[in-house]
Amino acid sequence: MINMAPRMTVIDDIYQCDSERDSSARHPRIISLANQKGGVGKTTTAINLGTALAAIGESVLIVDLDPQGNASTGLGIDRRDRNVSTYDVLIGEAPLRDAVVPTAVPRLHIAASTMDLSGLELELGMTKDRAFRLRDAITALNGNAADNADYTYVLIDCPPSLNLLTVNAMAASDAILVPLQCEFFALEGLSQLLQTVEQVRTTLNPNLSIHGIVLTMFDSRNNLSNQVVADVRQFMGSKVYDTMIPRNVRISEAPSYGKPVLVYDLKCSGSEAYLKLATEVIKRERDLRTTH
Repeated sequence: MINMAPRMTVIDDIYQCDSERDSSARHPRIISLANQKGGVGKTTTAINLGTALAAIGESVLIVDLDPQGNASTGLGIDRRDRNVSTYDVLIGEAPLRDAVVPTAVPRLHIAASTMDLSGLELELGMTKDRAFRLRDAITALNGNAADNADYTYVLIDCPPSLNLLTVNAMAASDAILVPLQCEFFALEGLSQLLQTVEQVRTTLNPNLSIHGIVLTMFDSRNNLSNQVVADVRQFMGSKVYDTMIPRNVRISEAPSYGKPVLVYDLKCSGSEAYLKLATEVIKRERDLRTTH
């Protein structure tokens, strides 16, 4: 049994300082890509889902909340050019729009990160609004923009841990998208993440939901992959996207060229999968609007 007590303490401490906030500004759909396990395809999915959404006409901002900054690097943003980063935004020294830079993909922008983010939790300490820094920054983002500069989607690439950065992302988000690698311990990690989502929903963000679970690094030749798919679909039902991201060498190569796989090789199976995933995400968004 996984002990969640330390995380409960972090979130509950923040909850004690919570206060009502105004969220009346124009609101993009905010989706966090989260999983406390590393190497499951969070950053790859953020980059390529963002690219695919932009390709079908959405205006997309990726917020890099991982101190490693792989989403920024994978979209060709040199570390020397990250003059204003998500760290500056979260400590209150810059508005989010100042950290936003264009990418080579039309309609896709990114707020890049730096290693400074790794010290954020210590720096903010017990600051009253520490869980809502990102939410407030995103609220101001479209509120201060011309109508044609509005983002329709904000994708947040979370670090591989359930720390203050991830709590900030969840407190700011409408929904969580969970990339899940087709490997043996997948369900164990998923259970822990779902507990954290429920804690955040109870204490910080009552509107938070699970948008869906995308199975990554799927290899149909591997019996274990097929078994994991069956188990996850049985456990999570319709929350699992139909689209699965295959294990594909072109997906692995693309970041070293600073490109999404859809730009690096549009015809490969990985690119086709991310385009299908984007279509599925949009369809779920329409269904959500219909039911509310």
